Amino acid sequence: MSPYTLLILLFSLSLGTFITLTSSHWLLAWMGLEINTLAIIPLMAQNHHPRAVEATTKYFLTQATAAAMLLFASTTNAWITGQWEIEQMTHPLTTTMITLALALKIGLAPIHAWLPEVLQGLDLTTGLILSTWQKLAPFTLLMQIHPTNPALLILLGLTSTLVGGWGGLNQTQLRKILAYSSIAHLGWMTLIMQFSPSLAFMTLLTYFVMTFSTFLVFKLNKATNINTLATSSTKTPMLTALTPLVLLSLGGLPPLTGFMPKWLILQELSKQELALVATMAALTALLSLYFYLRLTYAMTLTMSPNNTSSLTCWRLYSTQHTLPTAISITATLLLLPLTPAAIAMMSF
Repeated sequence: MSPYTLLILLFSLSLGTFITLTSSHWLLAWMGLEINTLAIIPLMAQNHHPRAVEATTKYFLTQATAAAMLLFASTTNAWITGQWEIEQMTHPLTTTMITLALALKIGLAPIHAWLPEVLQGLDLTTGLILSTWQKLAPFTLLMQIHPTNPALLILLGLTSTLVGGWGGLNQTQLRKILAYSSIAHLGWMTLIMQFSPSLAFMTLLTYFVMTFSTFLVFKLNKATNINTLATSSTKTPMLTALTPLVLLSLGGLPPLTGFMPKWLILQELSKQELALVATMAALTALLSLYFYLRLTYAMTLTMSPNNTSSLTCWRLYSTQHTLPTAISITATLLLLPLTPAAIAMMSF
């Protein structure tokens, strides 16, 4: 792809997201989401591989369906109440429709089936954009509307944490594992969104940092499945020593950064007298932790002097810049002591 074309597409991607973030009118928000979707489609299909084209088609159809639902629901809301403002959603039918449309856009269970299939057909760089930047605009819209049925968000959140943990158990492809990881993390954010929007947004930013470092590590190792990951110690021994900690941070183990949002979310759910929901969310986190431990085992316990059952791939020297990887891994591992500062910022 030409650098000028790439620059235009990335600019359009950013423009669409910022239009949605700064709009208070449903039509402008919908327009931003459409620009965002149309800008990422050429990036997804640039490999000209049948799997990439299939993934792009699935993504386009899913996003078009969600955008049509969003436009229909916002028009219906304007017809019923006379309001186009995003924060003036009062009718239960249109609010529920818009919540489900945005849930389809970001891939919340039970309308998540497109996300693992689409992510599996993309390269790691485009997969990183899809897993992070593309979640930002729909998620902020979801935070701005005030659902008239609070049980819907709790149901979507619990289903997503369960499906995200359960679905990743038997996977060997790293991109599908990261897709189910994304579903589980978005479930945690959805659970807490109506009680503490600032905590939900902080969880989203923490998830962005952890996912960014995970994708960069896999890209540096040129790894797309567990067997390739198992032979990475001969190529990058220092990175192989740090990667299990990154994966365990994604799983939410202390004293790593990923523990902070889960800890604060469980605390807030308990304050809202939702101890049963908090318990179920904590139990589903164990499912996610299992497949992170599985990746950790594949990377570390198959290192020299142990024998590996997989063939060692031919590896060329990587030209990827390592500074972003180093910064993101540091943030993924060492931000837990900043928890009091995060709590203080959320209280403003």
